[in-house]
Amino acid sequence: MPFVAGVDSSTQSCKVEIRDLDSGQVIAVGRGAHPPTSPPRSEQDPNAWWAALVDAFDEVGSVAGQVAAIGVGGQQHGMVVLDADNRPLRLAKLWNDTESAAEATRLTEAAGAETWAARVGSVPVASFTISKLAWLVQHEPDLVGRIAKVLLPHDYVNLRLTGVHATDRGDASGSGWFDARTGECAAELLELVGGRDDWASLVPTVLGPTEVLGAVTGEAAAALGVPEGIPVGPGSGDNMAAALGLGLTTGDVALSLGTSGVVYAASPTPTADPSGAVAGFADATGGYLPLVCTLNATKVTDTVAGWLGMDHETFAAAALDAPAGAHGARLTPYFDGERTPNLPDATGTFEGLRNDTTSADLARAAHEGVLRGLLFGREALAAAGAAVDGRVHLIGGGARSPAYRQILADLLGAAIRVPDADETVATGGAVQAAAMLGRSFADTATAWDLGAGIDIGPS
Repeated sequence: MPFVAGVDSSTQSCKVEIRDLDSGQVIAVGRGAHPPTSPPRSEQDPNAWWAALVDAFDEVGSVAGQVAAIGVGGQQHGMVVLDADNRPLRLAKLWNDTESAAEATRLTEAAGAETWAARVGSVPVASFTISKLAWLVQHEPDLVGRIAKVLLPHDYVNLRLTGVHATDRGDASGSGWFDARTGECAAELLELVGGRDDWASLVPTVLGPTEVLGAVTGEAAAALGVPEGIPVGPGSGDNMAAALGLGLTTGDVALSLGTSGVVYAASPTPTADPSGAVAGFADATGGYLPLVCTLNATKVTDTVAGWLGMDHETFAAAALDAPAGAHGARLTPYFDGERTPNLPDATGTFEGLRNDTTSADLARAAHEGVLRGLLFGREALAAAGAAVDGRVHLIGGGARSPAYRQILADLLGAAIRVPDADETVATGGAVQAAAMLGRSFADTATAWDLGAGIDIGPS
């Protein structure tokens, strides 16, 4: 039977998952590393993403030759600018690069938060690609006239696969220039970037959820070991791909704990939040994915564990030894600034510390601080009109932590689902690849038993 390949080109690495088209069985998995980054300047060479994809397919081995379609999920918001020969003009600025905070504020003020929310579903923050373009105009004006194309990170991977400049409505909805409700480029908002007046002609074409973006070129096929000419889907942002890989339905909520913290809900209707807390994104199926993102998640608990000289297992056990509320110790975890709330220059703060505060209290406070930020996001989703009364899924690297699992269930006072699959983004890419071969999203979700996992109740 044919196989499909799902790709997760994340901030830290590239992961490839090969699945059987009919059963969804995972046949092989491969990985390749991305260069490390650290905000406020967070940049990577787009060529490194391709090198990591090649490494990941090398690990997959000979089964790559049986792959019949590919779908790519990638880190959202990053800015890739290319010259006329498709070569990157500079390092890509990533989603967690906060240097464009001032430009985001200028863009918001130029049109007004209400206008931005109504037009593209979101208010600009430093994470958004349009803010990074405005930063480029201000700080590297000599490059601006040489730009031939502007892409998002997953678009660049697709370009290397197919030679096609295009994107999907999910990732485009996080750019700051795409209206997912109408399918239009908001050219009047792009004009606010300045520097040139043809930005709308430089951004990628936006494809529908089941449109084939292109076919794998001979050069790409030779590098990856896959057949030449197989279809590549439009791809999507990592959160959209993860939702697809979970098989989320209306009202279901996902909390993702990785480098960033993300909470989103599957919605059949768009949202528009002028406060900027909720990003009114589209999903990878034709619906919507209202989302709240925080910059600070598992990196915070890793840092505090390091301060205490504890490994992950010891740190998680310490957090579970402390009571809820950590005897009054609290952490505001804005170690790298913050996106929600929009405080790019903020820092982290412990409070409520006493002479009898223990290391276990600090461990508990660190976990609770990260999770309370995401639960605030869930409340913001509900306030923006999204249904959040379905099952709560905990995903991402932090979902492997027994402390994060139990403390989230305790804070919610309800059971949570921890999916069996570790790589929901790559799984979502594989689901999209199956769609390129004529399988519906719903049929694939059923056949592959997407979202299956264990339920954790409150203690």
